[in-house]
Amino acid sequence: MLTSYADHFDTPAGYLDFARFGPPSRDVVAATARAMEESARADHTTVDGLMDAEAVARDTAARLAGTDGRHTVLLPNASTGLFHAALGIPAGVVLAPRTDFPANHYPWRRSAELGRAEPRWLDPVPGAGVTPDLVRAALTDDVVGVSVSAVDFRTGFRADLAALREAIGPDRLLIVDAIQAFGVARMAWDAADVVVAGGQKWLRAGWATGFAILSDRALESLEPVLTGWTGVEDVGVFDGTEHAPAGDARRWSITNLSPVTAAAFAAALGLVERYTVAEIEAAIALRVAELTEVVEEHGGRVLSPADPARRAGVLSFAMPGHDPSVVAKTLHGEGVTPTVRADSLRFSPHASTPPEACARVATALASLGS
Repeated sequence: MLTSYADHFDTPAGYLDFARFGPPSRDVVAATARAMEESARADHTTVDGLMDAEAVARDTAARLAGTDGRHTVLLPNASTGLFHAALGIPAGVVLAPRTDFPANHYPWRRSAELGRAEPRWLDPVPGAGVTPDLVRAALTDDVVGVSVSAVDFRTGFRADLAALREAIGPDRLLIVDAIQAFGVARMAWDAADVVVAGGQKWLRAGWATGFAILSDRALESLEPVLTGWTGVEDVGVFDGTEHAPAGDARRWSITNLSPVTAAAFAAALGLVERYTVAEIEAAIALRVAELTEVVEEHGGRVLSPADPARRAGVLSFAMPGHDPSVVAKTLHGEGVTPTVRADSLRFSPHASTPPEACARVATALASLGS
């Protein structure tokens, strides 16, 4: 385990809900407080100084994605990026899984209502996620793109981005919602044309943080429909005329973001870069494997992919004969925080999750029998 990584956090041992929200580190809390304190003592240098955090966060996100600042833009959340992508496609069909989180549904519904790109829904085999074969079977001449989650929020199924790129060819857009993967799973981000992520989950940066990565293909083909005053050339010239969209990923900027949240994001991304995605991913995989063993030992039915290589940090399961709400209440009694669904539960540990969490889960599940 990354003991020194865990030292940055005050998260309770039984917290297993990082796929919903990742409690931030003390580094992030301190960076937020410093930025607020500086803003409270404002002088002629304050605003420009605080805004330096945006470049730091952007460049760190770019390095983690294997790209550069020209192809990266900070956003307030993942959904904003998905709307930019959807409304930027003037026509054609985009394949998207019906089982995906709704954030990957509504942008395509809205674009269709506006007479632009239309969705065609894919129906993955339960637990299997979006596979290259599924996508190939749905490809027709009018398909201009595919929009998928890097990691499925229900089961943790890990999409093979490189294989999806090979399946759709070089001329179609591959749009990826990376919110359940970025920073904790090594994936072929360079296979995608658009990568969007929010920072409030696995990146542990708090709400109102996020970014997008745009490939050269995306910059060339996506129309900058939502470009705002901060996404244009000569952004500081207020001459009453319309300026051309920026030639790089800045064209997805609508207005200035909070420098306070940018400071928080920079601190969170800095921790990931310091401890490395590979080490964080390995620690999470170990804990998921241990939790899987505990669930199965107590009669649970695992709904996530059985092959560890095909799943990320999400462990979805059901306890036959027990309502999920009852199981959740039992887990809460042992200080364990899961995600609770109508038909299942979900554990999502992080690299800072200690072995004690597994012991707590075992105690709770054992008590169900009695």
